[in-house]
Amino acid sequence: MLLTSIDPFLQEFERQFGQLARKSLDTAVMPMDGLRRDDDVVLRFDLPGVDPGSVEVTVDRGVLSVTATREEEIGQDERLFVRERPMGTFTRRVYLSEHLDSNRIDAGYADGVLTVRIPVTERAKPRKVEIQRADNKAIRA
Repeated sequence: MLLTSIDPFLQEFERQFGQLARKSLDTAVMPMDGLRRDDDVVLRFDLPGVDPGSVEVTVDRGVLSVTATREEEIGQDERLFVRERPMGTFTRRVYLSEHLDSNRIDAGYADGVLTVRIPVTERAKPRKVEIQRADNKAIRA
């Protein structure tokens, strides 16, 4: 059983802080979509302008880490006057369920999107349960 208290002040603070954190982190975080299918989970990370050679996907103790680097060279005759696109190395971590097979993960990168496919273990897949029928014997009184 989970017990929580409802504090309107705390809820409003968390909402405001969450909005502020999202605004400040939106440019530095890899946006991700996740899809659950019958046989696997698919994660898609937006990585526009990232060299595919800089992308690294690792799994360690149930944590999937995606690291990518975006760099841009500025020529000697160029002068940067505004920079809104974040540069540098970014990492995103996703905790994997025990029902996912972390030994069979595969990943691909195309058009600025990294797609990671994680198979679902056999024991976690939906299955049909057969219903046993009992013999109906007449009860005599």
